[in-house]
Order: sequence, then C-alpha cells, then structure tokens
Amino acid sequence: MSGEEEENAAELKIGDEFLKAKCLMNCEVSLILEHKFEQLQQVSEDPMNQVSQVFEKSLQYVKRFSRYKNPDAVRQVREILSRHQLTEFELCVLGNLCPETVEEAVAMVPSLKTKGRAHDDEAIEKMLNDLSLVKRFE
Repeated sequence: MSGEEEENAAELKIGDEFLKAKCLMNCEVSLILEHKFEQLQQVSEDPMNQVSQVFEKSLQYVKRFSRYKNPDAVRQVREILSRHQLTEFELCVLGNLCPETVEEAVAMVPSLKTKGRAHDDEAIEKMLNDLSLVKRFE
C-alpha cells in the first residue's frame, strides 16, 4: 500500500500482500501443529526436547482459541465460508470468532456490507446457521 493510503480492515484496505495471502483459522493451525508434534513424538523418545518454547506456546494458544477441534468440522467450516465469496481475511475472522447473529458478524467484519459486494442479512444468517450446525454436531 502507498504511504498515503491508510489501512482499514473494515473496508478491506489491508494491503495487497494480505488480500492475496492464504490465511488460516486457528483451528487449521492447531491441526498442523498437532500433526507436527505427533511426527516429533515418533522420532524422539522425549519430543519436548525437540520442541521450542515458541512452538509449544503457539500450539497451546491455537488449541485454546480453536472453535472447532474435529478435522472434518474444520474442513466443513472452510467450505461453508468459501461458498460466500469471502476474502481469506473475512473467512478467518468469522471462522475464528464464530459470531452468532448478523449484527455481530457485521460488527466484526464490516466489509460484509460494503458497496458492490454486500451480502444481504439472509445470506449472512444462513452462513451463521450452517456454522452453528457444524459446531453443534462436532
């Protein structure tokens, strides 16, 4: 972004590098780190010797703040959110924070209502209902 243009996540002015980047929800990062930890366990008798403090703290953080634990549920969440033409940034915010109402979703991700690509309340409500079903049956 140019120095004159101010970043604003509400308007999706987050820089081209972030708009093009693949974002991961906490639950996806958790699955990746858990898989890596399991690999380390197989290689070493004491995997904690192989794991840095940063790795350990990161794993604890994403486990604590992951809304979905089951790998199938994680896949379903990404599929549901992907159907709604969300940017990666929007997808991850909604997947991580799991708003329960349209008002909460729009407050967390104001760009859902921006001009030219506004999602109507019914579409947002359906998306949130689909996410709550995944959580309920996880």
